[in-house]
Amino acid sequence: MNRRNFLKTTTLAATLAMPGLAAQAAVPATPAAPFAPSPEAGWRTFELTSRVEPQQAGGVLRAWVPLPSVDAAEWFRPMGNLWQGNASVMRVETDPVYGASMLYAEWAPETVNPQLEIVSRFATRDRATDFSRPAASPIKLSAAEFELYTRATELLPTDGIVRDTALEITRGASTDEEKARAIYDWVVDNTFRNPKTRGCGVGDIRTMLETRDLSGKCADLNTLYVGLARAVGLPSRDVYGVRVADSRFGYKSLGKSGDVSKAQHCRAEVFLSGFGWVPVDPADVRKVVLEEPPGKLALDDAKVVAARKQLFGAWETNWLAYNFGHDVKLPGSTGPVVPFLMYPQGENAAGRFDSLDPAAFRYTLTSRELTAA
Repeated sequence: MNRRNFLKTTTLAATLAMPGLAAQAAVPATPAAPFAPSPEAGWRTFELTSRVEPQQAGGVLRAWVPLPSVDAAEWFRPMGNLWQGNASVMRVETDPVYGASMLYAEWAPETVNPQLEIVSRFATRDRATDFSRPAASPIKLSAAEFELYTRATELLPTDGIVRDTALEITRGASTDEEKARAIYDWVVDNTFRNPKTRGCGVGDIRTMLETRDLSGKCADLNTLYVGLARAVGLPSRDVYGVRVADSRFGYKSLGKSGDVSKAQHCRAEVFLSGFGWVPVDPADVRKVVLEEPPGKLALDDAKVVAARKQLFGAWETNWLAYNFGHDVKLPGSTGPVVPFLMYPQGENAAGRFDSLDPAAFRYTLTSRELTAA
């Protein structure tokens, strides 16, 4: 390993000392605990280690590893990144549209055993919206933000069948909250989690609606929510990340700790004038239906009902938020844009690696919660 490149740092040491961010050990919850995420549970601090060891196949080897980029004072605070490796180039790059950060690494053709390790720390706490207490005056996005989070993308169109479906769903709804709830309920009632979908899906919502195949995983189902919301003028966005801890509420399907290489999870937010950005996650409701023991639960099962009630307006934040990016162009890449940046990406002279196969691409993501000193 090139010792000169052994350690590169950002603001980790300084941010660890920020007041109010002392890590708290998670208090174990019994399986019978009600599913009720709340910021009152306090802040938790985590560390995610991303290790990439791609195979060299001649020519320049490149990798792009997502870094925590969302900075939301109320629920998510990045605390810096450390990295080491034997790449000839290692630097942070940022997508100019969505602010999605990534570590870019580049290995020369003669590099033996390419490797890269990134340690990212962040603090997080649960979110919960009190719908009985709207803001005294309407909250507004800037014109630029409104345009960004209502516009169409290649896989997230807002016209044609998407708009027609959204208008039908929200018929009779007069407020933005009523429209947002109607779309949430429609997605929960009409979609299905498909365990055979690779990774988190791709979010091709027009094809989903045209084929009437409303199955998939989180990047399909939650992106469907986002597209339908945008189609009726509600600013909405996907939030791409990865689960980093087990659920405190005993839900086996809604958490993952330790090796989280395949625990990526896309969530969604919708902007409501009375509350600002509101967390939603209809895909996790369908995950509870399919996966929560004993499996294949009915929509009126108590576990499903509890999750459905909370996941419009609340998240249990045992989860790292990477970014909001769509159609991300990887700097220095010779390949196509990626629909979203939620997995490590890599390419060599033969082309782009399969980011959904960590064993073949050879990367691992490992999480741990940090306890207070």
